Amino acid sequence: MRGHAAGKWFIAGIAVATIFCATANAQHFDQKLFSEMRWRCIGPFRGGRTVAISGVPHQPNVFYMAAVNGGVWKTTDFGNTWNPIFDDQPTGSVGALAVAPSDPNVIYVGSGEGLQRPDLATGDGIYKSTDAGKTWTHMQNLRDAQQITAILVDPQDPNRLFVAAEGHPYGPNEERGVFRSTDGGHTFAKVLYKDENTGAADLAFDPSNAQTIYAVLWAARVAPWEIRSGESFIGAGSGLFKSTDGGNTWRPLTKGLPTADDGLSRIGIAVAQSQPNRVYATVEAKKNGAGVYRSDDAGESWNLVNSDRRIGGRGPGAMGIAVASDNPDIIYVANTTTWKSKDGGKTFVGFKGAPGGDDYQRIWISSEYPQIIALSSDQGTVISVNGGATWSTWYNQPTAQFYHVTTDNRFPYWVYGSQQESGSVATMSRSDYGEITFRDWRLPGIFEYGYIAVDPLDPNILYGDWLTRTRQDIGEYAKITPEPIRRGEYRYARTLPVVFSPLEPHTLYFAANVLFKTTDAGNSWQVISPDLTRETYEISKHLGVFAASDPEKGKHRGVIYAVAPSFKEAGTIWAGTDDGLMHITRDGGKTWKDITPPQLKPWSKVSIIEASHFDAGTAYAAINSFRLDDLRAHIYRTRDYGKTWTEITRGIPDGGASNVVREDPVRKGLLFAGTEGSVYVSFNDGDDWQPLQLNLPHTSMRDLNIHGDDLIVATHGRSFWILDDFTPLRQLNDEVAKSAAHLFAPQKAIRFRWNRNPDTPLPPEFPAGKNPPDGAIIDYYLASVAKDPVTLEIFDSQNHLVRRFSSTDKPIPMEKLAAENPIPMYWARPEQILSPEPGMHRFVWNLHYAPPDALEHEFPISAIYRDTPRYPLGAWVLPGAYTAKLSSGSWSFAKTFSAEIDPRIKTPSIALHKQFEMETGAVAGMNESFAALAHVKSVRSQLKNLDAKAGKGALADSIAVLDKKCAELEGAAQSNFFGVAPGAKPPENFSTLNQHFGGILAVADSADAAPTTQASAVYKELQLALQDLTGRWTKIREQDIPALNVELKKAGLAAIDPSKVPDAAPSADADSDDEP
Repeated sequence: MRGHAAGKWFIAGIAVATIFCATANAQHFDQKLFSEMRWRCIGPFRGGRTVAISGVPHQPNVFYMAAVNGGVWKTTDFGNTWNPIFDDQPTGSVGALAVAPSDPNVIYVGSGEGLQRPDLATGDGIYKSTDAGKTWTHMQNLRDAQQITAILVDPQDPNRLFVAAEGHPYGPNEERGVFRSTDGGHTFAKVLYKDENTGAADLAFDPSNAQTIYAVLWAARVAPWEIRSGESFIGAGSGLFKSTDGGNTWRPLTKGLPTADDGLSRIGIAVAQSQPNRVYATVEAKKNGAGVYRSDDAGESWNLVNSDRRIGGRGPGAMGIAVASDNPDIIYVANTTTWKSKDGGKTFVGFKGAPGGDDYQRIWISSEYPQIIALSSDQGTVISVNGGATWSTWYNQPTAQFYHVTTDNRFPYWVYGSQQESGSVATMSRSDYGEITFRDWRLPGIFEYGYIAVDPLDPNILYGDWLTRTRQDIGEYAKITPEPIRRGEYRYARTLPVVFSPLEPHTLYFAANVLFKTTDAGNSWQVISPDLTRETYEISKHLGVFAASDPEKGKHRGVIYAVAPSFKEAGTIWAGTDDGLMHITRDGGKTWKDITPPQLKPWSKVSIIEASHFDAGTAYAAINSFRLDDLRAHIYRTRDYGKTWTEITRGIPDGGASNVVREDPVRKGLLFAGTEGSVYVSFNDGDDWQPLQLNLPHTSMRDLNIHGDDLIVATHGRSFWILDDFTPLRQLNDEVAKSAAHLFAPQKAIRFRWNRNPDTPLPPEFPAGKNPPDGAIIDYYLASVAKDPVTLEIFDSQNHLVRRFSSTDKPIPMEKLAAENPIPMYWARPEQILSPEPGMHRFVWNLHYAPPDALEHEFPISAIYRDTPRYPLGAWVLPGAYTAKLSSGSWSFAKTFSAEIDPRIKTPSIALHKQFEMETGAVAGMNESFAALAHVKSVRSQLKNLDAKAGKGALADSIAVLDKKCAELEGAAQSNFFGVAPGAKPPENFSTLNQHFGGILAVADSADAAPTTQASAVYKELQLALQDLTGRWTKIREQDIPALNVELKKAGLAAIDPSKVPDAAPSADADSDDEP
């Protein structure tokens, strides 16, 4: 709204239709209009798939690891804690990294997952850091390689490196094979190349001679459909190669190894540091010859030393193998378990693993300390410093890979998702303990892929992909699939829809190649559609020469991948398949109509369909065409039940296939989309898009969920994130964008206790997700720097001032906080000051009145790292209506909002008012005793200065008498943790009174309830004591001091000034004079 002249302000009473109306021409809004909104990670801190791992020479405590879609992480404490160091880069998909042995500050990162599997991510080339990961440079080369599987750096020259590029997983391309750079990655030359279908999968140096390099070529292609007999198509170009002239020329190493006729696939390679002629290889061969091979003549000939496929055969994995740095007979092989051999590969024992399969990828062993070993796996990265006796944890890495996200309607609401390789997670969106940790997780027991549906009538009941029904309170998991034993009657994929009807809460849908429906919790199912997938299809041209090796050529493979029951019209259901078809029924499944957009090709995956919340004929569809070697986003909109479709992707750049589109249920035309790299927002129904990335790391955004005013994203590599209170996006319009200043309408604020933990806090290094802001979120926008101070005032429904903040407020100096508390200051929550700078600002008022004037401050035991407020706090505000008034110079805005009690609390209003009366009374008592104490101390200080000048006569006696009276009022605060000794009840003074009022404030504030009888009794005693002390102090000021001043005047000495307060007196907060 436009500003008014000083002295005039107004309540914004804009009608909802006006706020939420977006003009058709409102295409983009400047990012500064919502720049201070923040995504927060809620975990879980349970690792996802990692491939790349490296230690650092001469720094045994330092490691780098890269999640396949979670970026690069660094530890300096052997994996006790990990910190992300790649979050500002445009990709989070990493398949390789290497630290230069001669300069540990130089790190190279190769993007792209590098695993040929049905669910993968690609990258955009090489990144380099020259300051140990603090900053990165995108080298702008090998961008079309898409998947980089290995990097070798010359041990003596950090500028000389080799890169293994696997190439496009779904199509042919030229930028694949082995590349060499001699200028630090600025330019690359292709030095080993076979053809457009064959990439490079692994590299190794001869440890004694960096001119000798081993390289693995791998001819593989991922199909648009998931292959039953394996993870990728295998071609004839795979093999092991060797160069002895620094990569100029190469020759194949074949003697004793499987051939193309054996189905030779991926190879992993390792050279013994202590005996460079000893070379090991893990070899995958589809027909015969898979296993662990050994060469004792630098690769010229090979012997199969172990043919156990549990050890050596693993097509889609990285085929990781490593040799102990001090013993050529000790080798480790990464598979579903990591295996160890002490006899050169003849026999193996399980080294690290678990039932269900940890699925290890690569192994790193220190060349200096062979007992230091690091493993990357589908569960994360772990490190051992004692040869595998014990390991660090992967429960400190928020790199979980989720497919979908849903929420329930509890408070606080829970977030649910199935995690790749690990199972499923239910986690609170907000913890009662100040931060979200393992204490706030549940394990729903649902399969690792796909959907979770929460029963809309009972959030205790969950339904999961592959059809299970979970009763959360007792952990009971019932299998309720329509086909109890899968005998080929229906077709399934890893991820299949499980969704409730938003209009019929007893109706649950599940999809295979047909659509199922249950109305009795899965005890019986009804098929309500024919097979909705393609009867025939053309083989994608991108499959190329690999099509001939399809073991299921011609078989029907499609499934229903997306289901969207209407929010507006019972019986209307939208469905999309993973082979590129879309259908609609408007009669509950009796009849279906093909509504496929003509642009959809076979095997264009209909990832998500979003039925409109406003119009039954409107829907949106996110189409993922990555499996057709197409990384562009494709999002479609229909407004006529699918008769016509419009592609709506303007503003979304190429390079990130689309996974999801969601419609805001409040503001019509406000859409959100997630791609393989970013989150986007549209304000005009998809006609135009702009980034909503903010602080969110770039990764695969698989699903979005809107819960109230929050937007939740399920990432496939960085766990769950929540954008709290995105209502400024609902309120943005042209008028706001053109305004010099604007106050957004605050939303309902909940009186939520920031931390209910009464015990010792978790240590700062403990992994934890963030809680949302505890209080009222007040967003405002300034087009330019405010020339006058910016003030924010909070008024109650009676127009009484509750709290006041200003951009001129000064934070309490850290040295003062440190002097008050014998703890490290990393526990303290930074004070927030109103900003006068241009842009959007988010200010949080904690729903308390101003803190009282206290002699003692503390950070409570219920502490959170960098988020612990300084106690005591002021009184809680009562539930009700409040007004936020933002002002600066000649303009002023005001918006109303409500503060409400935690909905789990059923305390009646009269009880809350009693609590409020005691809290505000205690605060008033603290303020009064504090002020009186300051004056008493000032008088005593003045008396002390006169004592030496008064001599030893009657004047000195008068001074001593007055000082004794003041000393009795001043007193001293109790220091005993348990209070005074039993039976003793010394009289109150201003010091103990301030302390005791603070104690009764804490008692009253301990729960949302009326004060206890005993608390009320003590409170009355304190009030009487304050009345007595105040009376005595008044008498001293009005009688004793004037009488003494007469004597002082006769003696020619300065009079006592009872109104004087010394500079050293305890100070209150800047807004302590606000109304209670």
